[in-house]
Amino acid sequence: MFFSGMFQQLPIKIITVAVLIILTVYLIRKSINLFFAKTNILDEKREETFKQFASQVTKVLGLVFFFIYVLSHFFNLAKLFTGSVVLAGAFALILQHIIRDYIMGMTYLFERQIQHGDYVIINGNRQGKIEEISIRHLKIRQYDGYLYTISYSSITELQNGNRRMRRVNESLVLNYMQNPDDAFKVMEEVEQTCNEKYGEYLLKDENGVPVESFKFNQITELNVDFRGHRYSISGLVKEADFTEAGKKVRYELAIAAYKNDLMMAESGELEAKMAGVSQVS
Repeated sequence: MFFSGMFQQLPIKIITVAVLIILTVYLIRKSINLFFAKTNILDEKREETFKQFASQVTKVLGLVFFFIYVLSHFFNLAKLFTGSVVLAGAFALILQHIIRDYIMGMTYLFERQIQHGDYVIINGNRQGKIEEISIRHLKIRQYDGYLYTISYSSITELQNGNRRMRRVNESLVLNYMQNPDDAFKVMEEVEQTCNEKYGEYLLKDENGVPVESFKFNQITELNVDFRGHRYSISGLVKEADFTEAGKKVRYELAIAAYKNDLMMAESGELEAKMAGVSQVS
């Protein structure tokens, strides 16, 4: 009788429900983690994305159920929301941005537009690696180390660089006075060197043939910032090797420019100073 009477008390009821909700959420998360640990249905990134999303969903649902339970002891929620049009409208207005975030977040996730670890560019001015995916927002780690949080409803443009392949595109901007024929020969040598030394990074088809080898794209842009012309090399590489492949290609371009005395583009102010020094001497 003592225990039955004690459990009729409101504070004890609330604490009991809270414990049950926490335990249920924990068991659901634990079950999901065990399921993915024992199976290989999804790749690692998709698994991590799903686990983060499930964690956020269970947390939100647990809080919603808890607050509904607590409020139901003080208010008649059914009459409160159905009987007051003004209150229901105000409540919907307050939650419209949150609901929009939830809907857009689920759209991004179920359409597989993003996943944990992707390199993304958001709205053209924020770029980095996705570190956390929730049902309301994304968190991306930028190159400067800052962790940037953005709600799904604020995303107007999303560029995803991780879809099993990435294109390395590196270039040299050479001076107007550089002979293009000489530059072409050097760049073609760099192309050959990259294919010989870094072919392991290239994306290959089922027959082991590179889908797109490193290639010299000749002059890809004229009059770059009024300094010179852009000579570029590109190649289609595996997603995991993108960063390393880019470093290797940049090194080969730098060493080739040094060994062959290519005339790099310089700012107009620096060129004017150099011209003044040569005239004085």
